[in-house]
Amino acid sequence: MPDAPGPVAAGGGRTAVAAGYPVCYDRASMATSVHSTAVVYPNVQLGDGVTVGEYVVLGTPPRGASPGEHATVIGADSVIRSHTVIYAGNIIGAGFQSGHATLLREFNHIGDQVSIGSHTVIEHHVEIGDGVRIHSGAFIPEYSLLEPEAWVGPHVTFTNTLHPLCPRAKDCLRGPRVRRGAKIGANATLLPDLEVGEMALVGAAAVVVQDVPARMVVVGNPARVVRSIDLLTCPYGLMDSPYNVTSER
Repeated sequence: MPDAPGPVAAGGGRTAVAAGYPVCYDRASMATSVHSTAVVYPNVQLGDGVTVGEYVVLGTPPRGASPGEHATVIGADSVIRSHTVIYAGNIIGAGFQSGHATLLREFNHIGDQVSIGSHTVIEHHVEIGDGVRIHSGAFIPEYSLLEPEAWVGPHVTFTNTLHPLCPRAKDCLRGPRVRRGAKIGANATLLPDLEVGEMALVGAAAVVVQDVPARMVVVGNPARVVRSIDLLTCPYGLMDSPYNVTSER
């Protein structure tokens, strides 16, 4: 996880106002751009070169917390597009990009060079590693894990509750664990507390009800293993196999 960038410089810069609190940015020294319609709560720390678009809200306090009680850190060269809401307590690395109207709830840890698409919802206490790509319209609930270089297609749904409305449901919330380099196809659904192994590939619209072994392809409802990714070929003749490489860099 990257080190937190230094705090936003105060004084001499443009002033945004959130809930009556002035928050200052020194644009000249930081080359950081915050749109005049953005709402920025206290204790939001932006790295150099961050762009904050129209009607973005940064540092929203979670229920029961005061404005500024929890630091919100967004690394250098990040782009926060319009109508995105990022709650307080998020620690986000460099090069982050949000789509439009992305929602990040509180206390997530997000690595470098992560992209989260428009209208995607990331609930609280989610771990997202470096280089993860989450497409538009996805839902990632609390206590999920995405290791570096994982890929999540549009409208994918993770779940984390085995027995909804059970009196003890909140005591056993466990989201899926998507290991390094694994890929989840569009409209797939992952049930709680399962693991998708390294470099595995989940087919579009699959319903995953049990662990997926590393480097395997699963499809269907319920998802079943059909082959290894090493047997996949490129239909356009550009290469022998799209995934016949190790997940290690």
